[in-house]
Amino acid sequence: MVIVRESSRPAGTSTGRTLVRRWDHAVRWLRESELVPVLLLCAFSVAIGVAQVSTGRLGITAIPITTLVLPMVVGNLVLGPRTLPWALVVTLAVLVVVVAATPTLLDDRVIGGVLVSFLIGLVILVSSFRRTSLGVAGMRGETMLVDLRDRINNQARMPRLPEDWYAESVLRSAGGSSFAGDFIVGSLSQHGRFLQVAVVDVSGKGEQAGSRSLLLSGAFGGLLGALGPEAFLPAANDYLMRQDWSEGFATAVHLSLDLDTGDFELRSAGHPPGVQLVAGTGRWAVHEAEGPVLGLLQDARFLPVSGRLARGDAMLLFTDGLVETPRRDISLGIDKLIGQAEQLLLSGFEGGAQRLIDRVESRNDDRALLLLHRR
Repeated sequence: MVIVRESSRPAGTSTGRTLVRRWDHAVRWLRESELVPVLLLCAFSVAIGVAQVSTGRLGITAIPITTLVLPMVVGNLVLGPRTLPWALVVTLAVLVVVVAATPTLLDDRVIGGVLVSFLIGLVILVSSFRRTSLGVAGMRGETMLVDLRDRINNQARMPRLPEDWYAESVLRSAGGSSFAGDFIVGSLSQHGRFLQVAVVDVSGKGEQAGSRSLLLSGAFGGLLGALGPEAFLPAANDYLMRQDWSEGFATAVHLSLDLDTGDFELRSAGHPPGVQLVAGTGRWAVHEAEGPVLGLLQDARFLPVSGRLARGDAMLLFTDGLVETPRRDISLGIDKLIGQAEQLLLSGFEGGAQRLIDRVESRNDDRALLLLHRR
């Protein structure tokens, strides 16, 4: 026996919900689709053309012929590479119609304006073909780059430490670019006792290394939180070996710190050494660990250097952009960095990394600096 249950919901309820879903889908499609801006730009071009023909037949040149450049430039900003050529074709077709409909107004100035408009359209068209592989418009592409930059900067933020610890990190790129090949990642254990931090220098600089820096910062950040201190650099080296990049190498310094006792282990992969301020003596100790550059040797070994950060001590981790130049050896650069740190950190460690990198930075290379102080 088959039992048929009658639905207690009115028949119009499901129909209404279906209409609402279809309406929401249509609104979402209109927001995400480029059809609406294409139609608006084409209508704008046609309106300009109609106005130019209307005034041209009266012998008036109130609207310059180069006004049609405006919808092409706006389209270059908001349209993707698939729809932009169609908008350009419509705009240039309107330009041809306007010229053909107002032959009496042709002079050297108008002809020059037509040539300039076609030249601008050609430049925009070529640039849209170059963006085809990316598949996004100019403004959307810029938004993606800004998002990538912000993600790299967010990776450099140190986790919240206990009150008796102070950490500050600063990143600077070559030539003032928003992208850098240097980055800093940090991870705090679940119980908040152990801190791991890595300062990495990717091959290349500026925009050339920005994409690799973003990829490695995400990968190294995941490895840092998932692996023990002794396994981080070997895993990072294996990851780079698998990428098979033509410039697939990087240097790194890795610090593992017990926040309760101040005991630390420092490991290096072809990176400049860490520098520790010993508050008891007022002197700076250079901790230079041994290890090859990441991404060059399989099964590389990274030997640790151990030490302790006592009350008042500080640790500086940095990339070679702060201490090495073509005309200066890295050891002399480290001496200069220590000398500047002795002067600038006398007034306090708050904001010390910012003051220090402003004093010793070189704009020809990416720079990263981490200041860690135990109060």
